[in-house]
Amino acid sequence: MERILVIGCSGQIGSELTLALRKIYGNKNVFATDIKQPPADILETGPFYLLDVLDYNNLLHFAVRFKITQVYNLAAVLSGNAEKIPQQAWDINMRALMNTLELARDSDAKKLFWPSSIAVFGPTTPRHNTPQLTVMEPNTVYGISKLAGERWGEYYHKRYGVDFRSLRYPGLISYKTEAGGGTTDYAVEIYYEAIRNNRYNCFLREDTALPMMFMDDAINATIKLMDADPAKLSLRSSYNVGGMSFTPRDVANAIRKHRPGFEITYEPDFRQAIADSWPASIDDSVARADWGLSDSFNLDSMTEVMLREIGKKLSNQE
Repeated sequence: MERILVIGCSGQIGSELTLALRKIYGNKNVFATDIKQPPADILETGPFYLLDVLDYNNLLHFAVRFKITQVYNLAAVLSGNAEKIPQQAWDINMRALMNTLELARDSDAKKLFWPSSIAVFGPTTPRHNTPQLTVMEPNTVYGISKLAGERWGEYYHKRYGVDFRSLRYPGLISYKTEAGGGTTDYAVEIYYEAIRNNRYNCFLREDTALPMMFMDDAINATIKLMDADPAKLSLRSSYNVGGMSFTPRDVANAIRKHRPGFEITYEPDFRQAIADSWPASIDDSVARADWGLSDSFNLDSMTEVMLREIGKKLSNQE
């Protein structure tokens, strides 16, 4: 019987991953934790506890008490916010990872998922069809912490037998939670503003291409990786995940198919330099070969779902 700990259940990924895991493993076997209150559906469907991943003694006590076998550590300060508090972001991101790696070493929770990011790449990385193995010279605090985390995860796997698994997420897009300080978050904000005001002022240039993924595909990829036969995993750092690549102009045009009067303006801020250092598209052929990564959504099908569901959500809040 798997007993799963989700750290950071209130965030963009955690709020949806927790519910997906509960459908698979049973509500009572997926323990949702965070340092803040989660969405109502997490409270209503299974156990929730306030837990700070930076407090190792309490983390270890929790894992032993509830006989945890798998951990999903989603705690992080994201790219845009990390640049505002670099030392604090580094401390939070790295201590959160190191505590869960030590937990996997010291307890029965040997299987650990930790998200990496396309932020591990930098301006010297090939921008188009970025390979799995390539030059990696990130120039943001978030990217540096993610690259360091990949190396630590592989080290703990080789040295201590920790079953470390990771994905280099592209930008993630969801209608359930609003943007949380990332460089790719325009692709969430734009849909909310299309419903609220039928216009959006974008913090990136109109031609800025970045890899993106609809949250449903990201959740499915995460669970598929964690279910994969360990003998088939050729990587114990982090797998490239490509999703789809598009620009703010592409999203605006997709929205206009449903809302012809939608207007977009562009006012690039400090996040433009971050986006310019990241890949425009990703080669994820290794993940597809090793454990069967696949996608279900493209820009048009995602846009249809985003506009419909955000419309319902905002109507219910009125």
